[in-house]
Amino acid sequence: MTRTTGIGHQDFQKIRENNIFYVDKTDFIRRWWESGDEVTLITRPRRFGKTLNMSMLEKFFSVRYADRGDLFEGLRIWKWAYRRMQGTYPVLFLSFAGIKETSYEGARESICRTIEEQYNRHDYLLHGDLLNEKEKAFYQEVSVHMTDSAAAVSLRFLADFLNRYYGKRVIILLDEYDTPMQEAYVNGYWKELTAFTRGLFNSTFKTNPWLERAIMTGITRVSRESVFSDLNNLEVVTTTTDKYEDCFGFTQEEVSTALEEYGLSEQKQLVKDWYDGFSFGERRDIYNPWSIINFLEKRKAGAYWANTSSNSLVGKLIREGSPEIKKSFESLMQGESIPMEIDEQIVYDQLADDERAVWSLLLASGYLKVKSFQAYMTDFGEWRQEYELELTNFEVRVMFRDMVRKWFAGAASTGYSDFIKALLLGDLKAMNTYMNKLTSEMFSCFDTGRKPSEQEPERFYHGFVLGLMVELADRYVVTSNRESGFGRYDVMLEPRNIPAAALADAVIIEFKVQDTGEKELTETVQEALRQIDEKNYKAALVAKGIPQERIRRYGFAFCGKKVLIGGGVEE
Repeated sequence: MTRTTGIGHQDFQKIRENNIFYVDKTDFIRRWWESGDEVTLITRPRRFGKTLNMSMLEKFFSVRYADRGDLFEGLRIWKWAYRRMQGTYPVLFLSFAGIKETSYEGARESICRTIEEQYNRHDYLLHGDLLNEKEKAFYQEVSVHMTDSAAAVSLRFLADFLNRYYGKRVIILLDEYDTPMQEAYVNGYWKELTAFTRGLFNSTFKTNPWLERAIMTGITRVSRESVFSDLNNLEVVTTTTDKYEDCFGFTQEEVSTALEEYGLSEQKQLVKDWYDGFSFGERRDIYNPWSIINFLEKRKAGAYWANTSSNSLVGKLIREGSPEIKKSFESLMQGESIPMEIDEQIVYDQLADDERAVWSLLLASGYLKVKSFQAYMTDFGEWRQEYELELTNFEVRVMFRDMVRKWFAGAASTGYSDFIKALLLGDLKAMNTYMNKLTSEMFSCFDTGRKPSEQEPERFYHGFVLGLMVELADRYVVTSNRESGFGRYDVMLEPRNIPAAALADAVIIEFKVQDTGEKELTETVQEALRQIDEKNYKAALVAKGIPQERIRRYGFAFCGKKVLIGGGVEE
């Protein structure tokens, strides 16, 4: 009998009791325990089974489930001697997944409430004389309004109380530890939250004699300096680490088995084209579980994983990033790879300044994958680790395409779509009208907040190019900053090889900011057109057989938010 797919289930008990589709990952229990690591941090992209695996660990180890060995019967862990460990440890299972507050006060209160819930769950500890009067008073003090010092030691104290009650040290599971930190960065209270979290983590995971083992999961490895400054007992497992490489996400074999179970074996290549490509350690055949389960349920391909969150931070970093970041993103959108040094320790408050931090975050979040890796020594004796990165799969490409479209949605949508029409028709007057409307509304959208886009139009220009890539991808090959003739053009639109291509013009665009010596924007336009001609940018198009009379060139002259466009077909 085919199992129910069941979208969104993260509770191991419910899945097992209701015969919901499940890929057996219980061998992770054995591998983690045999590692001997005291505190483990595992980073994986969202929707990769982190919460389900943590729920599985809770049901396996917790004394609350001492009589529920049936949940594991028939699974891999039950074939091992480890079954004797089932239900034998006190376990604290916390999740920060829902802490997405817009203020520090709100985030702090939510964390304290999460801790208070653990105290409420174990309030049987207050009965009898297990705790003395001072300890009982502290127990009652734990609440959403407790002091910072009380919050810092709260989980360590609870571990002590449970250790006395059960006679065994405690296993602590913390799911999505970094969710509040991402919100803190986006909403501007990073320093306050990390100071609060540092004290909590140090007391819970470092100076805790009643801790047996601990696991934290998250999307990113937040830098040691931010929250893990004192945790020298931390084993970090990132997406580039071989450890547990097949314990989160589905392997090719697991996906093939699932497709066969649901009678979808003939869709194997479609599924591979859309969803394959995630890489953990040396494994290059990892699929996102959320997308696969949705495909099994709906029996058609779609951007399921990419649409499960707003991706607001990712969009903000790319949209407001430097011209270099946008250029690299243009290459990724064209299906190319980019070489990059990355640092897997994410320093959130450096995301606006350090390009490596941006690409590291995109890699950790699953939007990029490692195509190749090399480590080498430079001529100056510096050790370098360089990754070749590319978009993970077609689903991610669709997500980014939709993200770019949203940049131009809203107030500027009419101006942008009309500009595209005017550009393809060669209507110079309409191009000027709509482009000026577009720049007046969109410059701030690409503003980093330090140097306004109108003072550095390249930020807007590269965002504009990404928009062209998305809107014209079915009709044109859109490239930027490529060599042709004796230089590098800004933008080139080459008609695709379709029947209508014989009637479509190719387009070359050169952007220029008004020079101090140029009194009128018309002079700047002429300088841009002169550069197109002198550098012979049309050479690449002519070499592909496009007649010169079918090549239009335009100069875009900028002065602040004001734009003047000139050009057309060369006489």
